Amino acid sequence: MALLLLRRLAAVAMVVAAAAAAAEGYNITKILADHPEYSQFNKLLTDTRLAGDINRRRTITVLVVANGDMGALSAGHYTLPTLRHILEMHILVDYYGAKKLHQLARGDTASSSMFQESGSAPGTTGYVNITQHRGGRVSFTAEDAADSATPSSFVKSVKEIPYDLAVLQISKPLSSPEAEAPVAPPAPVNLTELLSKKYCKNFAGLLAANADVYSNLNATKDNGLTLFCPVDAAVDAFMPKYKNLTAKGKTAILLYHAVPDYYSLQLLKSNSGKVSTLATASVAKKDYSYDVSNDRDSVLLDTKVNSATVTATVKDADPLAVYAITKFLQPKELFKVTEDLAPAPAPEGPKKKTKKKKPSATSAAAASPSDDSSAADSPDGTPADDAADKAGAAPSGLAGWLTAAATAAAALALAA
Repeated sequence: MALLLLRRLAAVAMVVAAAAAAAEGYNITKILADHPEYSQFNKLLTDTRLAGDINRRRTITVLVVANGDMGALSAGHYTLPTLRHILEMHILVDYYGAKKLHQLARGDTASSSMFQESGSAPGTTGYVNITQHRGGRVSFTAEDAADSATPSSFVKSVKEIPYDLAVLQISKPLSSPEAEAPVAPPAPVNLTELLSKKYCKNFAGLLAANADVYSNLNATKDNGLTLFCPVDAAVDAFMPKYKNLTAKGKTAILLYHAVPDYYSLQLLKSNSGKVSTLATASVAKKDYSYDVSNDRDSVLLDTKVNSATVTATVKDADPLAVYAITKFLQPKELFKVTEDLAPAPAPEGPKKKTKKKKPSATSAAAASPSDDSSAADSPDGTPADDAADKAGAAPSGLAGWLTAAATAAAALALAA
């Protein structure tokens, strides 16, 4: 009886753990960091910006290659854009755990890769053929591989989150002439000129006037950059506050509008979550992130201090995206968080009957604080940090769910 109970509890724990992993998402970089034998492949995922794309997806399979089998991928023969295409061939937009691989309905199937989804693969050249052979061996072959190319074989499962993520080791990189073809470098872009022509002339002036910011943006734009530029009216309205910031504060808030990754408008409209900014990497021990969400065709940026909506596309062509927004984004590290983040007051106990007193002018004023005091900006960031600490102390919904699930599971097991 005790052994049966332990088995049931172990099974429940596995289900709860899998559900927790799926609910909180995953980080392919951290997963592979636990396996140093894939360090070169992991580094290329970061260098090509594919790590972030993988983390934003659900239902995906990553075919990784061990350091000793990387071949030309680690020899410096390819540019980053070409490496991105090659690695995209190794990312399947479907879930293939080890069990599913060995239970293919007809013994083989074809899966679309991220290279196929990118639009860069002509026809069906971005598909990967998966074949089950006698003896349980499974092989992977790119659709456009030469007849003389040797298939890559399944080695083992590295990590699986059922129906969401599978990380599988294969024996060698997939061979795909289309993915390996040289990619033309992006055409040079003058950010000041681009922003000045459409919606954001005033913001372009602020960027050009700050040498550190302008240099940082130019160094990032060819490797993946999304820039949210406030329209001219929004910059004019914010200028009194901007002028009161320190030099470091001005640099931080301008970099706060830049995300070091390429986000197409389609991706922004179909995904939600927190994004880090160039200010995150530039300012030590500060978060400088904000939430991106969508409502039908609208994209909303929420900093916890204010929010802005994307109103127009200035440029959307990998690796650079520029979008006009309605407000100048104000980070919680520089300004006070809005009052709706304050913790709810504790419920009051039973009220005792007391004699009514006529309120004095002083007590009435204390009971009704002015809006100006509650919304005052704080350039030194201290109130914002306090609010963030309080918000972080609240238990997450996931933790509560796990506690309830574990309790229910234990009760079920004991009842049995």
